[in-house]
Amino acid sequence: MYLTVNKILLGDCLESLATIPNNTIDVCFADPPFNLDKKYGSSNDRLPLDDYIEWCEKWLLELVRVTKPTGSILVHNIPKWLTYYATILNKHAHFRHWIAWDAMSAPLGKTLLPAHYGILFYSKEPKGTKFYEIRAPHKKCRVCDAYLKDYGGKKDQMHPFGFLVSDVWTDIHRIRHASRRDEHPCQLPIHLLERLVLMTTDVGDVVLDPFLGTGTTAIAAKKLQRNYIGIELDPFYYGVAQKKLDEIKEPTLYQGYPVSMFLGKIQSIRDCDAAELFPKQLTSTEKKRKKSAANGDNGHESTETEPTIQLTWPF
Repeated sequence: MYLTVNKILLGDCLESLATIPNNTIDVCFADPPFNLDKKYGSSNDRLPLDDYIEWCEKWLLELVRVTKPTGSILVHNIPKWLTYYATILNKHAHFRHWIAWDAMSAPLGKTLLPAHYGILFYSKEPKGTKFYEIRAPHKKCRVCDAYLKDYGGKKDQMHPFGFLVSDVWTDIHRIRHASRRDEHPCQLPIHLLERLVLMTTDVGDVVLDPFLGTGTTAIAAKKLQRNYIGIELDPFYYGVAQKKLDEIKEPTLYQGYPVSMFLGKIQSIRDCDAAELFPKQLTSTEKKRKKSAANGDNGHESTETEPTIQLTWPF
């Protein structure tokens, strides 16, 4: 059995997953139907609870099977269904994170306002999982361009590009403008998938999405120089995804490094790549030593001054 990459498979996810060999995928990302009666083209999004969970268990186990020992399984959905998925995955994989993606939803009445989607992050094995820390730009006021975070007099210790992302993501927003949406009820923003791909893969790795929709995961993989396999049941979504993939002619690079870009600015970059591109971030001890050297050890002010770091953004 051979693995064919950079291709969308049109058909049922379970039947298509069965054709993929064991231990061949670097990261699986799944954004399955929400079972909330959403209009997913030709598919049914309203199954009895037991039937829905039984079906989910089948494709979740398939994702674990095809993932490499160094690979990851990522699953996006509302918290209600993620609790069921976690119960299944806890038996067959290893929990790493529950990423809370801040995305406002509609009030449901007599309950807390739903304000986040979740992304389960599981690894195939307890150790040796491929993972990279990600940096995002420091948050600034749109009006005055001042930093929103108060660093308490330690502004000089800020990283020259941005902060390390945590498991709560508030800097990526849902697609709200109709001009940026496809005809799909649950389209995810491309830079959300690009962050996940950067976090869990290297150039040339293989990314699998069994519910490809209009192609967001495959597009993110291709733009970041990764290989992809997509599975899609609906012929219309399949066509939209294929067309969008064919339109990508160049990867998204900044000085040779794959990055996620949004509105002309870097949205996500691997920390190891940022270390090669931006000035080194000094520790508190190093900064004190540098200031002491600038003042001179003999009580006289030194003529050497600390260099000013000024970034010029070409994008």
